[in-house]
Amino acid sequence: MAGTAQQKGTGPVDARGPADPGERGFGEGAELLDELRAAIGKYVVLPSDEALTAVTLWVAATHIQTALQHAPRLAVVGPTKGCGKSRVLDVLHETVHQPIMTVNMSTAVLFRVIGKNPRTILVDEADAIFSKAGDNEELRGLLNAGHQRNRPAWRISGPEHKPTPYPTFAMAALASIGDLPDTITDRAVVLRMQKRKPGEKVTPFRSRYATPELNSVRDKLAAWLGPLRGTAGRMAPTMPVEDRAADTWEPLVIIADLAGGHWPASARAACVAMTRFEAVQDEQTNLKTRLLRDIHSVFEARGNPEALSSLDLVTALLQDPDAPWAEHGTNGLNAYHLGKLLRDFDIRPANYRFDKGRQAKGYARNRFLDSWARHCPELTETAPAPTHDAPPARQAQGKPPAAPAGQLPIGPPGGPAGPKRAR
Repeated sequence: MAGTAQQKGTGPVDARGPADPGERGFGEGAELLDELRAAIGKYVVLPSDEALTAVTLWVAATHIQTALQHAPRLAVVGPTKGCGKSRVLDVLHETVHQPIMTVNMSTAVLFRVIGKNPRTILVDEADAIFSKAGDNEELRGLLNAGHQRNRPAWRISGPEHKPTPYPTFAMAALASIGDLPDTITDRAVVLRMQKRKPGEKVTPFRSRYATPELNSVRDKLAAWLGPLRGTAGRMAPTMPVEDRAADTWEPLVIIADLAGGHWPASARAACVAMTRFEAVQDEQTNLKTRLLRDIHSVFEARGNPEALSSLDLVTALLQDPDAPWAEHGTNGLNAYHLGKLLRDFDIRPANYRFDKGRQAKGYARNRFLDSWARHCPELTETAPAPTHDAPPARQAQGKPPAAPAGQLPIGPPGGPAGPKRAR
């Protein structure tokens, strides 16, 4: 069911369009959403038309949070700075229901500002909050719980030390360089931002001009949706997806069905396109995480040398009969595929001198330490204590190598000293 506000004796409304075109508020909704969509697209370049549709509906949904059963997160992620993530939050701040903007909010503050009529949480620089494996698990758990109604956070409160439930249900948008934790993106409409192309233009965002315009659209949205909360709470729209994806997208589809016009079809098309894209991203992410684990096993099986050549690393990966690497690509994993898969972790090969003066491209073990800690935290407990570094032989494409995330371990006592930098 779409919400908890079902009236006694009244079943849910299965809507593909407006539940009742004659009811107050219907008819103007499509025009208001069109106006909001144009206003958002004026200031930011989003990844696709579907993404612009999704953001428009997400903004509108914040104005009927009290009628919803789920509070979808909006994950605004990009690979680097300058992709427009913070500008998206600027526009959201002027259009959503009672925004509260933060760059570093504690868990204690968060569940105290939500309340029965929840505010809309806008978190910039969320990558700093979740920068290390295991950091802010309590905050992550609260954001996960707040995706669904009736998942309170319990705390001991007051002079009597009485157990007290604090509501967690609230819509939240989080902007981050790099991906957010999987449990958050799994509950989110994900915008994968990129830098604007040279020909892509936007109107400069100046508060003194943009704020009155966006606030005007916000106020009209609130006036339109206010009388429709009861109807929205009874709606159970037909969804093109299932399970958690349906939970996340249902509030957006409800808004579209309330508006009518082209919006019901546009919302469902955006839902299908964006969830399919995220499914592909998940598959690729899982493959890359598997690669990190398998590389860890290869290093460990060889006594954790300072570096391995690309050829030796690929050969070892291909020898695992239970791994997917023999079927990767047309003829199995090769050095090029390996480099491409590891590039997203900022792990790149460099020239090294190995035993008997052999010089070859290879990977230093210390370059994996940060990625293992972030993406495979269960492996960090068994990782040997680092001791010294073996930097790459030369800079790649004229760019200075990134600072190593850790140092390399010394080889076993009495054993070979390991590879040397090629000169």
